[in-house]
Amino acid sequence: MHISTIGVEEWLNVWEKSATWDIAQSTISSLTMDELLSLDGKQGATFYEELGREKMNYGWIEGSPEFKEQVAQLYKSSIEPRRILQTNGATGANLNALMAIVRPGDHVIAEYPTYAPLYEIPRMLGADVEYWHLREDLDWQPDIEELKELVRPNTRLICINNASNPIGTVLSADTVHQIAEIAASVGSYVLSDEVYLPMEDTEHYVSMVDVYEHAIVTNSISKTYSVPGARIGWVIADNEVSDLIRTYRDYTMICGGVFNDLLATYVLRNKDKILERNRKIVLGNRKIAQQWIDGQPRVSWVAPRGVSTSYIKLDIPVDDEEFCKKILKDEGVLLVPGSRFDLPCGARLGYCAQPDILREGLKRLGKALASF
Repeated sequence: MHISTIGVEEWLNVWEKSATWDIAQSTISSLTMDELLSLDGKQGATFYEELGREKMNYGWIEGSPEFKEQVAQLYKSSIEPRRILQTNGATGANLNALMAIVRPGDHVIAEYPTYAPLYEIPRMLGADVEYWHLREDLDWQPDIEELKELVRPNTRLICINNASNPIGTVLSADTVHQIAEIAASVGSYVLSDEVYLPMEDTEHYVSMVDVYEHAIVTNSISKTYSVPGARIGWVIADNEVSDLIRTYRDYTMICGGVFNDLLATYVLRNKDKILERNRKIVLGNRKIAQQWIDGQPRVSWVAPRGVSTSYIKLDIPVDDEEFCKKILKDEGVLLVPGSRFDLPCGARLGYCAQPDILREGLKRLGKALASF
């Protein structure tokens, strides 16, 4: 069995610990454990009291009832606990869901470019994968008419990433509903990776699980909730698909662990405070980044829609990967080359670092660009 490397992960695995000014990540500035424990106003007593009562056994294999209850509250529709399965981050959620759904010879449509597992895993599983393109001329939105042309009577699955990694664009509620209608017309599933929740216009954001009965939704506490270290995510699907995923989970993870389950539940229980903190970071840092871009003749972007990941296009006469290696060596600045997402010459800008990191990283990036 052959599977391609995930370009962005391969890059970060090699280079991220070499950076002084890390403006490559797509998480909203990760919380420290001290910051997390301050959320309950009791120095984490509510968390540690629960933890102290727990045995360090396997715990709840699918995720605790308390965890599932917190996840269910994130959606508008009523979701039965058995449809919610805890996973090893959204990465594990996508892997288990795709293994459960995709069969050799299936027709799969995948949004492109995006996070590689959403199209590479189906291809590895023997599917006939076609791309539904995000289009630069549409401000990195897809064309719904193209999806209508791509869909077939035997289309098994449509994969989308809402919001987009790395571009940061968000599908409108109307587009989400149209995707659901197109999928329903041929009886296709829709896998929607929703790990990036917009911090603005939230009233217009729609989860696929709230509009389509055959939705498979994946998410985690890594990006929007700033706790990637817990490695806890979830997948929501209909009863039939959930039962299939249960089997694959036994092979890939068994459980998330007692400590991580409790921490994830604590995070979601205190989500309002985290979202208030993160909204300030996202909106404030976007202004910083926009002001910098406005003064850079070689940089442009489609501003991210209140999510923590973004893509900047670079007008430079060299390969983006070589440029990113050079600024890391010379300036200590870490970006992810756009080529790692099959995007034109550019880079993923993780603009939701701490503001001082962002400002200094952009200053040094500007210095490097000025050499051309």
